[in-house]
Amino acid sequence: MKRLLVLFLLLLSPLFTAESIVMKVAIKGAIGPASSSVLQEALDAAQVQNAEALLIELDTPGGLSTSMREMIQAITNSPVPVITYVAPRGARAASAGTYLLYASHVAAMSPGTNLGAATPISLMQPPKQLDINTSSPTTAEKKAINDAVAYITSLAQMNDRNVSWAVNAVASAESLSAEDALRMGVIDLIAGDTQTLLQKVDGRTVKLLEKSVRMHTEGSMIVPFEADWKSRFLGVITDPNIAYILLLIAMYGIFFELMNPGAIVPGVIGVIAGIIALYALNMIPFNYAGLLLIFIGIAFMIAEVFVAGFGVLGIGGAVAFAFGSLLLFDAETLGHDISLPLIIAFSLVSLGFFIIVMRLFVRSRSAKVVTGAEEMVGASAEVLEITENGYYVRCHGETWQAMSEKTLKVGQKVQVTGRDGLILKVKE
Repeated sequence: MKRLLVLFLLLLSPLFTAESIVMKVAIKGAIGPASSSVLQEALDAAQVQNAEALLIELDTPGGLSTSMREMIQAITNSPVPVITYVAPRGARAASAGTYLLYASHVAAMSPGTNLGAATPISLMQPPKQLDINTSSPTTAEKKAINDAVAYITSLAQMNDRNVSWAVNAVASAESLSAEDALRMGVIDLIAGDTQTLLQKVDGRTVKLLEKSVRMHTEGSMIVPFEADWKSRFLGVITDPNIAYILLLIAMYGIFFELMNPGAIVPGVIGVIAGIIALYALNMIPFNYAGLLLIFIGIAFMIAEVFVAGFGVLGIGGAVAFAFGSLLLFDAETLGHDISLPLIIAFSLVSLGFFIIVMRLFVRSRSAKVVTGAEEMVGASAEVLEITENGYYVRCHGETWQAMSEKTLKVGQKVQVTGRDGLILKVKE
């Protein structure tokens, strides 16, 4: 509703004012599928509203290379100028954020911000021993680094920015402060706030596809862009913590349904959570070994319920579950990882649940019935009367009609072996 109101006001604004429009979109946190979707929507909205520019307020530690490349393609092929502004103070444009700055038509930073460390994260190796046999990168690493260097070099050349530092940012993971970035020609300007930024950008000529466009941004009306519910939903489920929780809800829900067929609710919740979790895992990279360890850990904890032992299976299952959770997502690739306290909490809760709660549940399922008609099976009774059709016996203070394969006597003690409707089956 709020978004419709904003669009309505934008449509009416030319009737009352001559001010130009600058669409503003905030991209915060790790770069992922949701970031790419939001940027594309914002560019489409800026084009529809004939905006002077799209202003990206950026603060990111990096993220997925695939999503970053999608965003760069959208920026470089945009018919609307794109201003990327690293803000507020204290923000950063690390890794993928550096590429986005180089790809933008105007690159700006707020004081107290930084950029750089653009080496492909999966290639960042731990400190090595001083061994000449292990000091050189592998062929695969060389290919990935060379590809990244060529990519950021092409972006720097396209927008007339510092090529040599761009190469160092990839090859040596170098970083720069905002002031140094301006001095070295990595960015175009520094601005303390959005209004100052638009004043400094005003009159600047940028290359837009095959033509040059002069920007008129001073005094422009800033219109915040809000993503639709699909993009917000995608942003939520592709968070590693949420995807992890959905995956566990799916596994536990389906397990509860199998343990208690007909409950329906756990099964329905488990299936829905499982479908959403699979969709999220399809959007973000995950480690198959980590997922397998989670399944093995749960299987071991379930086995501990049925196998009498010293808790080795349960403890081993909890350890496998925890390690699998740690390995499931790569923090350096995604920009952030599953919260460690969340992993510890789920590991301990799972261990306690399967060893204590489920063991009590299994025992209750296998315990002897003590109430109801089924409890009479195995009970003692006394023959009261012999009839043509069988016998009358007293069981639990009640008189029942009974039948027996052998002949019984009045006063004889018998045992109930079964029940057929209101007739007991007894034996000596």
